[in-house]
Amino acid sequence: MSTEMANTDPEGIDGVRMTWNAWPRTKVEASKCVIPIAASISPIRPHPHIPTNPYAPLRCKTCSAVLNPFCRVDFSALIWICPLCFQRNHFPHHFSGISETNVPAELYPQYTTIEYTLPTHDVHHTLPPPVYVFVLDTCMIEEELGFAKSALQQALEFLPENALVGFVSFGTQVQVHELGYADMSKVYVFRGSKEMTKDQVLDQLGLGGGGFAGGRRVGGVPGQGFQKGAIQGGGFPNSGVSRFLLPASEGAYIIHSIQTIHCNLMLIEVIIQLLEELGTDQWPVAPGNRSLRCTGVALSVAAGLLGACLPGTGARMVALVGGPCTEGPGSVSSLAMSPAIKYYKILVANAIISKDLSDPVRSHKDLDKDAAPYFRKAVQFYEELAKQMVSQGHVLDLFASALDQVGVAEMKVIIERTGGLVVLAESFGHSVFKDSFKRVFEKGEESLGLAHNGTLEINCSKDIKIQGIIGPCTSLDKKGPSVASTTIGQGNTTAWKLCGLDKDTCLTVFFDISSSDKDPSGNLNPQLYIQTVTSYQSVDGQSKMRVTTITRRWVESAVVSEELMQGFDQEAAAVVMARLTSYKMEMEETFDATRWLDRNLIRLCSKFGDYRKDDPSSFSLNPSFSLFPQFMFNLRRSQFVQVFNNSPDETAYFRMMLNRESITNATVMIQPSLISYSFNSLPSPALLDVASISADRILLLDSYFSVVIFHGMTIAQWRNMGYQNQPEHLLLQAPHDDAELIIRDRFPVPRLVARFLLAKLNPSATYNNEVAAGMDVIFTDDVNLQVFFEHLQRLAVQSS
Repeated sequence: MSTEMANTDPEGIDGVRMTWNAWPRTKVEASKCVIPIAASISPIRPHPHIPTNPYAPLRCKTCSAVLNPFCRVDFSALIWICPLCFQRNHFPHHFSGISETNVPAELYPQYTTIEYTLPTHDVHHTLPPPVYVFVLDTCMIEEELGFAKSALQQALEFLPENALVGFVSFGTQVQVHELGYADMSKVYVFRGSKEMTKDQVLDQLGLGGGGFAGGRRVGGVPGQGFQKGAIQGGGFPNSGVSRFLLPASEGAYIIHSIQTIHCNLMLIEVIIQLLEELGTDQWPVAPGNRSLRCTGVALSVAAGLLGACLPGTGARMVALVGGPCTEGPGSVSSLAMSPAIKYYKILVANAIISKDLSDPVRSHKDLDKDAAPYFRKAVQFYEELAKQMVSQGHVLDLFASALDQVGVAEMKVIIERTGGLVVLAESFGHSVFKDSFKRVFEKGEESLGLAHNGTLEINCSKDIKIQGIIGPCTSLDKKGPSVASTTIGQGNTTAWKLCGLDKDTCLTVFFDISSSDKDPSGNLNPQLYIQTVTSYQSVDGQSKMRVTTITRRWVESAVVSEELMQGFDQEAAAVVMARLTSYKMEMEETFDATRWLDRNLIRLCSKFGDYRKDDPSSFSLNPSFSLFPQFMFNLRRSQFVQVFNNSPDETAYFRMMLNRESITNATVMIQPSLISYSFNSLPSPALLDVASISADRILLLDSYFSVVIFHGMTIAQWRNMGYQNQPEHLLLQAPHDDAELIIRDRFPVPRLVARFLLAKLNPSATYNNEVAAGMDVIFTDDVNLQVFFEHLQRLAVQSS
């Protein structure tokens, strides 16, 4: 790859970035490096130079590693030697024509990443279609429900004609709509207060072995029930597909207005009936109370339906939720109640929270004090549901739109374990929801690169152990010599399930070094090797496999070497530290994030800084480390560490996005970018500091989740006078054009706002220090970057 392309594309063809690109030999030396040895991997990131082979790969018979450019090949004996375990493997007969001048693509040195399209041996085999089950909340005001239904209608129009579509609506109860009949509308109703097992769901839907077990059917011919075993379409499981999942070409009529439908009278009657049933939830709500909303049961029923109809096939459950779950399992906690009231509620209402609107939904303080009575129970419910969905290979996508919290914090576990998408907005009419939802379905394959039902395997050189992964995946508990004794995230395995992944999915793998002493023989391989093998189902149903093999050098790091320092990736390191900090904040009750980050930064600067003992003025950092303190300064102030002023739902949302996005995107979340526009110069990066605010400047702040356009005082006056409507004043338009470019390429779509700028800037000018006349002031007690760096220098150079 050219140097220019490498600079603009730091992940390169492999989609891999490491905290350290040269590795210390021993566990002790690795611990002295302070920053963990970790790799950020993007399993299916597209790249124009990745070749595709139309056959299955060759694998090592000992460690299962795939043939790659680092293998040594004996062309005369037709043998290849695995670089990971040194096993000698014979090439199969159809490779007999290879030679030094005629090698397969796997052995080209530039093809460290290669993709395989796996052939099917069944000539009658048809590729599985994409599958979507939409789960719609109806406990909303008419206007909100209208926005949600409009978005669903638009999505159905975008789906490919062969896509299978199912539909579940819920409020106080759950309605599963049977779509496979043209002569009548059929709905199966489930109680929202009762936790259902998968078998109970299947029995009630007529998909289990025992027919119907007390499920209630609404619609159809009055007075006529189903007879046991009378299922249209034949046996299990296809009967469920023909009854509950329809091709999008037919299913697109579900939510259409009647005027646009040109079909027979019977289908129109079905549509009318279904539209009538899709009004807002009719269950009475007492004045001053929240609606009874059974989100947990709805998701459980939809998961059971998908598991019965299409187990092991890539499928997505798309939930549109407009408020907190207040009924049945998965209920969102309110504030703590007195023991007597709490006991009574658990006894009679299956852990339903207070419906009174005057009781606020749980906050971070409640979670810290264990004063949110149903939080752990809800998380446990979603953990069990996540296990079921992972075993089925299915994904939960959550689109939560409400001014109140909806329970994203409780649902975080199932979204991350299944690799689902998540979007948090204030309303179904807001552009954050509407544009993001449209982007998923409008060009899902092109814009998001959606893929399903994947698995990831990691093979390593001897002496490298895998501690685990932080990111959207689930451990498959596959043991092997590469499993580390310590665990971070999804660990104790060398293989993971990726039910849903896309082109931007990024996982952080943490490694450990197992060797404690040098090899006495002195015959040390200077290179280490790591291989990732990702099998997945593309949107068109094709089975594919992506294999990436990377190599790095071992270094003797008893003395800090130039090679070790030059191999430090400070952006990757900042993101890894952010992900690890967020993980520890969730897993360790007494964890002090700010103190932990500060201590690690001081240790890093003390180890790799250049200084004279006890002389802060002599301190300097190698360019490979020079930006890292600034990243840590902004991470300490970010929404990932400072949860004050954010709800548990918002914090869970921010952390899920941090854990799944690329290093480039995650860096912007930690340290926003600031662009300055003025008449005197071209648009240019500006310091993330209050000093950058000027009367004759426009600032464009990109903090990933929101994009802020901030007008200086003079510019704001011009805007109010309408100068932006005059063709010669292009300055006012340029930031808006650049903001649109950012918004167009990002998922979820960020908010475009005109505030929150000061909260993200370095408070170099505050109310308690002297500032230049006319300079903006931030009212905060936070230390600024200069003071922070002075303290860091003083502590880093101290004699131990």
